[in-house]
Amino acid sequence: MGLEERRKRERENRKNAILKAARKLFFEKGFRQVTVENIARKAEFSKGSIYLYFNSKEEIYSQILLNDIDKFHDRVADILQGPSSASEALIRVAEIYVDFFLNDRELFRILMNFMLHNNDMNLPEDINNHIIKATNRTISIIEQVFKYGIEKGEFPPDINLRMNRNAIWGLLNGIISLHLFTGKESGRTEVIHSTIKSGLEIYIRGMENSRKKERGVFV
Repeated sequence: MGLEERRKRERENRKNAILKAARKLFFEKGFRQVTVENIARKAEFSKGSIYLYFNSKEEIYSQILLNDIDKFHDRVADILQGPSSASEALIRVAEIYVDFFLNDRELFRILMNFMLHNNDMNLPEDINNHIIKATNRTISIIEQVFKYGIEKGEFPPDINLRMNRNAIWGLLNGIISLHLFTGKESGRTEVIHSTIKSGLEIYIRGMENSRKKERGVFV
């Protein structure tokens, strides 16, 4: 390994150490209570060293969210390539989403905190908009599934895409939030998966029945 490559790897390792330390602090304290000094102490760096890799606490926060949101997008990128139905695709997206956050509870709390309180965080506008754009990409995946269902004739053609995608988004996050940090650990994963699947099946059945009625099929 050459000197330049070694330096590059060391730099990446230090950046990752800072992000890992910051993640834990944002999870435990929330965004506003964490300082660069806290992050430096947690990562065992000097405060000045942090600024060699990041310009601000806000940049660290955004990097955490953007890196992991991209990982989720990579997992669902081809979700509409092979499903036999939109219903199958919707349930599959939900399964991937749930598994992703069950394996990374820190990220889920950080993301929910941003979605609920980003107006109070006073993030620079460019950083705030960048994170919102990334989260909207996630929500748009659900909208793509609905469009696929309309094209396949599974769902009514006149459904409000924005309203329905937001309803599913809310269902997923609401059920995860309800169970992820409360109650007993044993059986938690199964409860979250089964509750979301039941909710989606009821939702999908209603959409399919509505489509059948439009066609004059007795339900």
